[in-house]
Amino acid sequence: MTRTKSNITRGSGNVFLDLGFPPHEAAVMLLRCEIAEALRQWVAREGLTQTQAAKRLGVVQPRISEIVRNKVDKLSLDYLVGLCTKAGLSVTVKSAA
Repeated sequence: MTRTKSNITRGSGNVFLDLGFPPHEAAVMLLRCEIAEALRQWVAREGLTQTQAAKRLGVVQPRISEIVRNKVDKLSLDYLVGLCTKAGLSVTVKSAA
């Protein structure tokens, strides 16, 4: 059996940046995913179906489905932040200089 040597590269902390997306796109995509994860956790914590979550947030069920399936490229940051507000979740963005 022949052993192959593998190289391990430390990630940047942003998988989208590591995949080669431009920095500005990678930052937005990561924020969308983080906010969507917070919403998924809220739905699970509340024990809601997608239909119930949609009704509580005042949106249609397919939007919740997109969040659950992490299809956040279709949703703006404004929209996701608005949903968090409706769910009673706070959103904070920290900037490092």
